[in-house]
Amino acid sequence: MSLLHQESPQDLDDAARGEELTKGTSHIIWASIAAVVVVSIAIAVYIIAGEKPPAATGQILEVWAHPLHTQTSGFDASGASIPQESFDLVLVFTRVRLHNQSQQPLFLYQILTNTELPDGIHSSYAASASQHDRAFLAYPEIAQWKSTPLAPETTIEPGQTVEGTFVSSFRLTRQQWESRKSLDYNFGFRYLPSLKLQPQVPVTVR
Repeated sequence: MSLLHQESPQDLDDAARGEELTKGTSHIIWASIAAVVVVSIAIAVYIIAGEKPPAATGQILEVWAHPLHTQTSGFDASGASIPQESFDLVLVFTRVRLHNQSQQPLFLYQILTNTELPDGIHSSYAASASQHDRAFLAYPEIAQWKSTPLAPETTIEPGQTVEGTFVSSFRLTRQQWESRKSLDYNFGFRYLPSLKLQPQVPVTVR
């Protein structure tokens, strides 16, 4: 065969054609992966840039509990003898600060206190402001710690900060309360996601 002889494309063997095809497919795959990565980054940047800060922020300032063991007198209203009953109750008082950093009023409509015990989650809605005051009348031994109540139904104006105390109750013994694994709060606002807060302060017993 002459050294000047050049093979035409038709003379290429199958192996050479297969190699060219493989190289072309590899380029397409890498180009597709790069395109997916670029699009994913663009979507992430768009979402992050479009996110708004939460409407409400808050801080748990103080938490203290008052365990109670109550036993009935054993007499009804007419003075007749009835079996005595006893029950345990833990009143949980929480002082919180809430701030409205949005441009619209916030309508707080409920506060939920949650504690995790070995047998699961126990939850209690905060009492109204009037019930909060009655607790200090019913148990004068805690009257010295009375503070301004925070009503579960409160309107917080734009830029406003409110602070107050609310009380929740749990049918638990002191030992059960002290066996808790966690404690947190959900503040429900109308038309908005709830604000979840965890205390960063010690939980005391009084």
